[in-house]
Amino acid sequence: MTTYIFVLLFIIIILLLAILMRRPTVDISALREDNARLRERLAERLGALSQNAIELKNISGDIANFKNILMGNKQARGTFGERQLEDLVADIMPPESYAFQSVLETGVRPDCIIRLPYPPGDMIIDSKFPLESYNRMIADKKDGLAQKQFELDVRKHIDAIGEKYIISGKTAESAMMFIASESIFETLHREFPATIEYAARKKVFIVSPTTLWATLNTIRAVLSDIKIKRAAAKIKKELDMLLVDLTRLSERAGKVNQHFALAQTDIEQLQTSVGKIAPRAEKIRAMDFGEE
Repeated sequence: MTTYIFVLLFIIIILLLAILMRRPTVDISALREDNARLRERLAERLGALSQNAIELKNISGDIANFKNILMGNKQARGTFGERQLEDLVADIMPPESYAFQSVLETGVRPDCIIRLPYPPGDMIIDSKFPLESYNRMIADKKDGLAQKQFELDVRKHIDAIGEKYIISGKTAESAMMFIASESIFETLHREFPATIEYAARKKVFIVSPTTLWATLNTIRAVLSDIKIKRAAAKIKKELDMLLVDLTRLSERAGKVNQHFALAQTDIEQLQTSVGKIAPRAEKIRAMDFGEE
């Protein structure tokens, strides 16, 4: 029995030696090169991840700052809305057609004035909005009082715009209330259509960045059309004056032609008289009067 065990162990050892002899030789240098390349790739990946982390941190900071603007004090929100309004107007309208923070004759200082010929007259754009009421309403959508207060505050602001910025004989018969948030603009139209109608009756048109962009492009096209018509009117006026001058020139040329025609007639008559006098002079010279 022991012999069989030794024989079995011997066979196992022979098989293990055969397997070990068949294994390929390991290339240490190749493994080192692979490890170096792997470390380089890992370093690149870590660098990229680090950069992404920095960018995410910056984005988070920007979002936090934006949230602070929207949820912070009223002055910061007002500045944000005014800046967005200024960027939109400056990108679309020609420089001579708008003014920011310009004082009206009544002493009020609107956020933006779009210069239009009268009629219709200058159009005012206000960039303020009762965001506090909106935030309270969003915080508790089930609170009916918060919704009513928000609607009431919006209508008060519409009334204020109409009273301050729609001046008969001085400005256009309508004004615009700019809302810097598309979501708030959409909420107003979806949940408060009566307030939108109220603003229309007061001739205060509520606009968002998108709708203001379209409105300003339309106004720019109208201003371009007015400039073209004015230029065409000036050209027509100059043409009319030119035709008058040409008529006068034609009349004066006719008078000069008459003078030349009369002068030609006089010259011809003089030539006829000379023609008659010359033969007579010859006859007189040929006559013999005798000599003393």
